[in-house]
Amino acid sequence: MEIFKNVVFTKMFIAAFASQMGSTIGNVAFAFYLLDNFSTQPSYATIAELMYSLPILFVFFLVGVVADRWDRKKITVHSDLIRAGLTVLLIAAVYFQVLWLIFALLFIRSAVSKFFAPAEMSILQGILSKEHYMQASGLNQTVIGLFLLFGTGMGAISYHYVGLMGTVIIDGISFIISAILIYSCSIPLEARLPNGKDNKAMSLSSVLVDFKEGLTYILNFKLLKSIVSGFLVFGIINGAFSVLPLFTMKYKLSPDHYEQYVSLFSIFLGVGFVIGSGLGAKFIKLFKVHRVIIAGIILCSVLTFVIGTLENVWIYLSIWIVVGVILAPVNVALSGWMTELVDPKLMGRVSGWIDPLMMLTHSASLAVIAVIFPAFIKVDVIYMGIGFLLLVVGGYYLLVLPKLVTDQVKLAKSQDLKRVSIDGKA
Repeated sequence: MEIFKNVVFTKMFIAAFASQMGSTIGNVAFAFYLLDNFSTQPSYATIAELMYSLPILFVFFLVGVVADRWDRKKITVHSDLIRAGLTVLLIAAVYFQVLWLIFALLFIRSAVSKFFAPAEMSILQGILSKEHYMQASGLNQTVIGLFLLFGTGMGAISYHYVGLMGTVIIDGISFIISAILIYSCSIPLEARLPNGKDNKAMSLSSVLVDFKEGLTYILNFKLLKSIVSGFLVFGIINGAFSVLPLFTMKYKLSPDHYEQYVSLFSIFLGVGFVIGSGLGAKFIKLFKVHRVIIAGIILCSVLTFVIGTLENVWIYLSIWIVVGVILAPVNVALSGWMTELVDPKLMGRVSGWIDPLMMLTHSASLAVIAVIFPAFIKVDVIYMGIGFLLLVVGGYYLLVLPKLVTDQVKLAKSQDLKRVSIDGKA
């Protein structure tokens, strides 16, 4: 692929892959460890999951500002090295079986990791041409699909053969590999520090001002605001789908073998993601980015309604392959389009808003489901609700995106003409 001729991108891609692989098998191994050693306390596994997800709610106002104000290369390298150092402490905590310290270190390590993604995304925006944004997004979705396919299996194999201690060591080594690869990259200064060198110390007031600037930018950019508005609903949908397959198998399709089929669900969805990721960039070239998003969301809505009515486990799993094939191009389109639209100087602050917004609605979705299921509703009703929300988002995008895209194209042409005029006078 032509994109891999870019040496910096190739190193960043391998670094992200190594780091993600280490984290994935580490998380799976921890779940097995907690279930094996504290079988009478299944809530410990849930607490571990919260240690991975909750930190964003404590650092969300910082991560984007830091990515825009500080050297993005140093942020990614230091994030990896700090996590490697925390992993050494984690190994000691596991060895002495100090459970509260294990949870605390998982929380801190996850909080540090939240600074990595906005900085990495902003670097990629600076080192790639616009023609490669969608391709890079497609590769990212392919990696997600591969980890859906093999992540749980790799974690189980590692835990079985080298134990939790060995798996955590692999996790730590992956961070060191990532740090070395990124450190070796020759990244242009404008991609590392698009706002120039800022030697001022960050204060709470300056952080809040910068954080607000990101929100103002989103609200004043009509096309971006419309896209991000949909993300609020995506958080609700993601929250529901994070537990729906488990509930579907346990309470409807296969109560006696639900563990086996939940594992198969990840494999089937992963196959769909891998196939869809390969098709994403081609679909976008053929049908335009906003049309891929709109059509994909509406099709997923229809399939969600269908899935909620199914009584056969194999038909259920098979349709999830189709959902993966459709959903992956939508994710490719959204991620690549965001990279194209956002000003590089504000990329960190914009991306710093999206994760907490989605996590907030994600958590709210899980809280509502915890209250109403299974006491008041059946699992089928949740599918109907999610299908309806997808239809609402698809309908909203259908109404607003085509006109906003046309306006954006006209604005871009007008700005290009102004630049040509200024250059001519100069």
